[in-house]
Amino acid sequence: MKNAYIVFENNFLSQFAARSTQSMGRLKPVSPCAIRTEFQRDRDRILHSKAFRRLKHKTQVFLSPHGDHYRTRLTHTLEVTQIARTISRALLLNEDLTEAIGMGHDLGHTPFGHIGERTLASLTGHFKHNEQSLRVVDLIENEGAGLNLTFEVRDGILNHCIDGNPATLEGAVVSISDRIAYINHDIDDAIRGGLLIESDIPESIIRLIGNRRGNMIDAFVNDVITTSYNTTEIKQSEPFKIALTNLRAFMFERVYANPFAIATEKKATRLLTLLFNYYMENIDAVPIPYRKQTTEKKIFIADYIAGMTDNFAIKAFNDIFIPRSWESL
Repeated sequence: MKNAYIVFENNFLSQFAARSTQSMGRLKPVSPCAIRTEFQRDRDRILHSKAFRRLKHKTQVFLSPHGDHYRTRLTHTLEVTQIARTISRALLLNEDLTEAIGMGHDLGHTPFGHIGERTLASLTGHFKHNEQSLRVVDLIENEGAGLNLTFEVRDGILNHCIDGNPATLEGAVVSISDRIAYINHDIDDAIRGGLLIESDIPESIIRLIGNRRGNMIDAFVNDVITTSYNTTEIKQSEPFKIALTNLRAFMFERVYANPFAIATEKKATRLLTLLFNYYMENIDAVPIPYRKQTTEKKIFIADYIAGMTDNFAIKAFNDIFIPRSWESL
């Protein structure tokens, strides 16, 4: 019996789409699956990983928000993947590859959002969440065995940041979808949190995209599809490219760098710094699977801390540094 998905890839996808039968392969060869393509297998491996499940308790932007409706790193990942799948389907690209990259792109993100990333970078000398995501799927997950993903998925994960250069159009779709998703949902959360009101959004952007709530994501997605259709590049038209850049600058000025956020981030920085320094002096407190990966203390400690959820990091801090009453001993 022929694999129906491979038949679909060969007969219906764009000439510019990646095809699983032409994959550059895995770090360790595996026998083919009779039902799924290699990219579908990668998606499933990511979905069932511990690193993916931990994303539900990792901060996206708002640290320790009061309310159940703020985005987490997991819901961000799902929103990126949904946007990317929509674009890929419209462009007749490989939706399975796109989905796998989208699901895995933030597996290496730290607790407490980007402040956690910046803190580990300052403590170790070098830390980037996209590189850590690749390290997770190559080495850390499954206690050192990794997920053994295809080159195309690994490449898309590594190159999803704005300065990346993905080898496939599907990887480029995830990269631009990441930006569309986080700008839009961060605006939504900022309005929910009282940091913005809808009329704060620059009028020039409103004129371009229409009403924010109903049309913003739809407008950006349609522009990418229209501008990229039947080409070898995933791109935006110049007006929408400028609008996304301006929205990002607006969010940095009004939300990401507001005094309340900065005060909260300082607390997260102190917490992670104290944990890091404690583990540097007490390496036996780091689980053995992390210590087995490398002899470089800073690296395996960063691996351990980066994998923590916000709640686990706070608990570890309390267990180490907060005295307990006599009754609770």
